[in-house]
Amino acid sequence: MNLDFTEEQKMLRTMARDFLSTECPKSLVRQLEESDLGYSPEIWKKMAGLGWQGIMLPEDYGGTGMTFFDLVLVIEEMGHNILPGPFFSTVICAATILEAGTEEQKREFLPKVSAGEMILTLALTEPSASWQPQHISVRAAASGENYVINGTKLFVPDAHVANYLLVVTRTKKSAKPEEGITIFLVDAGSPGIQCEPQLTMGLDNKSEVVFENVAVPRKNILGKLNQGWTIVQSTLMKAAAAKVAEMSGGCQASLEMTADYVKEREAYGHPIGGFQAIQHYLADMWGYTDRTKSIAWEVNWKVSAGMATALDVAIAKAWANEAYKWVTERAVQCHGAIGTTRDHDIGLYYRRAKVAELDYGDTDYQKEIVAGELGF
Repeated sequence: MNLDFTEEQKMLRTMARDFLSTECPKSLVRQLEESDLGYSPEIWKKMAGLGWQGIMLPEDYGGTGMTFFDLVLVIEEMGHNILPGPFFSTVICAATILEAGTEEQKREFLPKVSAGEMILTLALTEPSASWQPQHISVRAAASGENYVINGTKLFVPDAHVANYLLVVTRTKKSAKPEEGITIFLVDAGSPGIQCEPQLTMGLDNKSEVVFENVAVPRKNILGKLNQGWTIVQSTLMKAAAAKVAEMSGGCQASLEMTADYVKEREAYGHPIGGFQAIQHYLADMWGYTDRTKSIAWEVNWKVSAGMATALDVAIAKAWANEAYKWVTERAVQCHGAIGTTRDHDIGLYYRRAKVAELDYGDTDYQKEIVAGELGF
């Protein structure tokens, strides 16, 4: 494993940080969090012009032909700056179509993603809020040349602005819950789809999506009928690993912001950074942040190289879940009362850390995977 960045990757990281800090200041982040869309179409178009939505897509589909690891370097910078919007959900779903889609599906969807003309999202979790196959109850039943979907998905990211949903359904009852799962590419504008926003602590635009007799053509099955769970597992591994990188960027930003603050904030005539307790907090924050960064790069290098295991990703996500929360909690504590206000930037990261733990599997879920991989 070689984690030395190429000159191209160094340029990509620098360009991403410069672009995001210029185009998406924290004042705009707050505005977008409270807006109906939850993202900036202007920034979205500019990112498409830079080729970001198609970073890991082959040139045949309008992409730049780079790697998953290159994509993750941009996502890490998005975590550092906190970019609201559907970038994460779109590129993860595009990776799923690239992996499991037919050539016709790739030709139909991926060039539009690369051009910034299509937003995608994964509709997986249901009222159980579980990532396990036994809790997939949304049904899809054959009806002529179509399948008809009925049921409810919860906490679907960016569903309110998505053009297509990758909907995980149950198409066959089986003694084994992972069997009988099928993924459909569903037009978000189809009759029978209702989308209602769900307010979360992170203000990260998740929705309840209700499907009532939604007809989907058979050609929109992603992968094979009744064999979709392996695709879901692969998607969750990529998404969880990439989320670790996003969280790593958030840890780094929180550390930098707090270090700057304690050097300037005075108490009893001295900067509070001079107090031993504050110094110990910063030292521990640095340790958690540095370890999270190393874990993020390692696990995503493995994913990009096709070498990652479920154990690798579960360990990484479990660590990042707790590290990001711990770092932001200490950061707020060092800032004092102002850190709990909507006016200060550190609160943005604190709230994101709480929500990021739940995305693609919380710590308990990841520990269950680790236990299973260890034979328990």
